[in-house]
Amino acid sequence: MPIYSSDKNPITLIREKPFKLERDIQSFFEENLGTIMSLQLVKSEFSIKNKRIDSLAFYIRSKALIIIEYKREKNISVVDQGYAYLSLKIPSRR
Repeated sequence: MPIYSSDKNPITLIREKPFKLERDIQSFFEENLGTIMSLQLVKSEFSIKNKRIDSLAFYIRSKALIIIEYKREKNISVVDQGYAYLSLKIPSRR
């Protein structure tokens, strides 16, 4: 779906500028995480039990940890990654 800017009259099409690397997407997103999704970055490249999470964030309103994975292209393996993360048992701090 095209996105348009209404700053000018008539409106203008905003052209997509693709990221060259997945790491570029990650850096941009992490730098703007609060603005884009109201999340706080906990850790970039978080490792647990032989798994590496691209970004681990925290959502204050629901007190939930959020796992973020970045992909430059459509890839079905991201679903498999999600299931692998769901199976992790992360110890709580009590």
